[in-house]
Amino acid sequence: MTYATHVLRHSKKIRSSSNLLRHDSAILVRWFSNGTRSSVEKGDGGHNIPKSFSGCNSGSAVSNNRCRAVSPTVSFVATYNGNALRNAIDPCASTASMAFMRGSSGSQVPSRRCFSTASDLPPHQEIGMPSLSPTMTEGNIARWLKKEGDKVSPGEVLCEVETDKATVEMECMEEGYLAKILRGDGASSIKVGEVIAITVEEEDDIAKFKDYQPSASDATPSPKASPPPPPPKEEVAEKPVTPSEPKASKPSAPADRIFASPLARKLAEDHNIPLSNIKGTGPEGHVVKADIEDYLASRGKEAPAAAPKADAALDYTDIPVSQIRKVTASRLLLSKQTIPHYYLTVDTCVDKLMELRSQLNSLQESSGGKKLSVNDLVIKAAALALRKVPQCNSSWTNDYIRQYHNININVAVQTDNGLYVPVVRDADKKGLSTIAEEVKNLALKAKENSLKPQDYEGGTFTVSNLGGPFGIKQFCAIVNPPQSAILAVGSAERRVIPGTGQDQYKFASMMPVTLSCDHRVIDGAIGAEWLKAFKGYIESPESMLL
Repeated sequence: MTYATHVLRHSKKIRSSSNLLRHDSAILVRWFSNGTRSSVEKGDGGHNIPKSFSGCNSGSAVSNNRCRAVSPTVSFVATYNGNALRNAIDPCASTASMAFMRGSSGSQVPSRRCFSTASDLPPHQEIGMPSLSPTMTEGNIARWLKKEGDKVSPGEVLCEVETDKATVEMECMEEGYLAKILRGDGASSIKVGEVIAITVEEEDDIAKFKDYQPSASDATPSPKASPPPPPPKEEVAEKPVTPSEPKASKPSAPADRIFASPLARKLAEDHNIPLSNIKGTGPEGHVVKADIEDYLASRGKEAPAAAPKADAALDYTDIPVSQIRKVTASRLLLSKQTIPHYYLTVDTCVDKLMELRSQLNSLQESSGGKKLSVNDLVIKAAALALRKVPQCNSSWTNDYIRQYHNININVAVQTDNGLYVPVVRDADKKGLSTIAEEVKNLALKAKENSLKPQDYEGGTFTVSNLGGPFGIKQFCAIVNPPQSAILAVGSAERRVIPGTGQDQYKFASMMPVTLSCDHRVIDGAIGAEWLKAFKGYIESPESMLL
């Protein structure tokens, strides 16, 4: 059966849908797919079309390599009423190309392969802000390692993205050229999926994206491809008008809708400039970045800067909030508002612990290993106590309590960028020297802001030590959700304690520790049982070596 026969069979659809042939080739493919699929797969009519073509329909997520493997165009030709009907359909015109990040736990980098209807914009790809962690909703661009016009290859790093946890490298997954960077170095609060760059396949196409701006809705790659704004404005203006009302109010409606690029809107918000004061010079009257900059320059010449409202006697500096600090603040607020905290404190004698540490460090020095810290011994003791009292190694999930079989200890590390909690996995099964080496390496990576998702995800219990580094006597830490407990370690101090006989006293080094618990998961008696086990390991440290 020929393609012309299928066209005649659906002639009514063709006559009633003339715009279909011009605008949406993917819909046309679906209209004819039921009747022509068997013929197409058999190569009927002399056309050799791969079966994989049927997978490139509109809205499906198809890799770019697969789309390129299909013939570039498929032509349907028919003769009806003496006229030749020819429509070239691009099999990938309506597909979304998804590039995947390596080294970020399988996170996806939103991107779209775009074929513009405008003749001045060649095929290009929009690179969106990737989601690089389960809790990430927005991110910052730390710096671009590639500049506009550079050739990029699969595996090369495009830029460094600051997530809610750490700074992660974003790799390129296709060969091409970086035509346009829409969000430069230091750009902040970029929503996941928002377009940050454009790539093209041909070097000659780079110049065509010099003044490129994404559409206001980010639904299409080019603002020229979006429908012109005037028609909807007229509809909104005419609907409220009644025969008894004068039409003088009609011009006020279009002023409520102002079209501007995302970058222009952000710049206007930062400088408190109403967009209604700006005359757009972009396509279809869109307000672009250059319009905002021109307005700022002219306003600076016309009037001096307004005097600050704050008290002139106050001297202050506004410090930008990093992404990690934003997320830490929101999670701590959530924890304090939704988790019923209670606190248990005990004093532990660390004299034997310090003696054992001194002996082990002598062995470590002779073998070239890392020195053990008191915190390393605390981590080991906490992990072994969790093995004895597994109820504290759990999470609340509303419908049930999830008790973990792995004991992964998060260790709080303070840095200039904020608080990080890298994780020591299976701490109960590792030796003290292994724990010491891992903690030092993770702390170094945290201070260099180079932690990977696998370095901080999956913890089941947290240890926060402010005693050794800062000399804090005692404090109460906030539970790190979704965990149910966190141990706050204070500093050891020499105290006078009762001896074995009457009126006998002796000196001992006592270290207070406070366990913060989620009362939904850990009852008071269970928390006390865990602290008893922990204290036993600290005061008899040789038992940790068995």
